[in-house]
Order: sequence, then structure tokens, then C-alpha cells
Amino acid sequence: MKPTCIAYTNTYLYNFHLCGFHLTIKNKNQHKTFKMNEEVEVIIEETKDRMEKALDHLEHELARLRAGRATPVLLDGITIDYYGVNSPLSQVSNINTPDPKTILIQPWEKNIIGTIEKAILAANIGLTPINNGEVIRINIPPLTEERRRKLVKQVRNEGETAKISIRNARKWANDEFKRMLKEGLPEDLEKTSTETVQELTGTYTSKVDKIMATKEKEVMTV
Repeated sequence: MKPTCIAYTNTYLYNFHLCGFHLTIKNKNQHKTFKMNEEVEVIIEETKDRMEKALDHLEHELARLRAGRATPVLLDGITIDYYGVNSPLSQVSNINTPDPKTILIQPWEKNIIGTIEKAILAANIGLTPINNGEVIRINIPPLTEERRRKLVKQVRNEGETAKISIRNARKWANDEFKRMLKEGLPEDLEKTSTETVQELTGTYTSKVDKIMATKEKEVMTV
């Protein structure tokens, strides 16, 4: 005969007599602490994810800044109406950089080449497309000293925006920990969780500084 498998609840939250093995998960308060530990872990992971997204956004925005080098990213955000669908240029053409100063756009269909040309001009990104009927060529002009300094300011502004997002993520996490503290989260766990988030803040802020420094060097290199 197989052993009886039963589960019941009494003064403990869970107390199992399971197929001959006895398992007890302490009392309700300890179970509550266990659940709070899980919630803290989720909050820390969400905080890290928010900071990571701030970093990704920064890198994307800086890649779009024209630093005197050709890159397809300069055309990100430019779309055309392709058979009724608003489509990015990368989905209706091949875009490559045959040399550091040139972007070459090869439309999948010749009849949309004029539409692509107009879309680039309308985007007002400071680039002039050259349409020869087969492909569109964009020559990246050299940057003036004044333009370089303006770009450095943009880099720093984008960096500060990223840091604000990182600090906002930290504030959100700390507010969640304070809420949980009122609901019974142990003070030592609240303290260590706050310290963990502060470490994350420092780590991601340092990453922002490194990305900014690299971009500023790229912008100022003649």
C-alpha cells in the first residue's frame, strides 16, 4: 500500500505530511519575510533593467549625433509611406557606408527613390542626399570647430538626461523599500537593499561617464 499523502494547515502556514516525509515551513511571519525577500529581488532587478534602458537610450541618441563619420544610424527615425505602411528606410532599402565619409542607400524598388530623397530632406538632419536615379549618396561634410563644441554640449546634455533616469530608478526603488518597511520588511534588509541600489547607481553613472568621454573624444578628433 502506498503511503498516505496529506497536507493541512494549523498554527503554521504550511505543515505537510507528504508521502512519509514531514516538512514544516515555519510560521506565518517567516513566510511573510520570505515573500518580501522575493519582492525585494524583483525590485532590484527592475531597477537594474530601468538603468540599463537609460544606458541603451543614451548610446542610441549619441550614435545619431553627426560626429563627422558616416553611419546608417544617422538615418534612424526617417520613414516613408511604403504601400500604405509607414516604414523605416532600413526596411525599404540597403544602407551601407562604403567609406567613413559616405552613406549609400540602395532602394529595393527604383520607384521609391524620390520618396526616400524627400524624406531625408524633410527630416532636417543637416545632410543633403544626391539622387542619381539608381542610388542615393550622402556625403558627410567635415565638422567646424564651432559645430564640434556644440556637439560636445549635446553629448553632455544627453549624458545628464541618462543620469537623471538612473537617479529616478534609484528613487523608485527606495520608495518601494520604504513602503515595504511599513508593511513589515526587516530594517536590516531594507538597509542592505538600499545599499545595493546605490551601488547599481554608482556603476551605471560611471558607465555613462565613460560613454560620454568616448563620444566627446570622437567629436573633437579632427
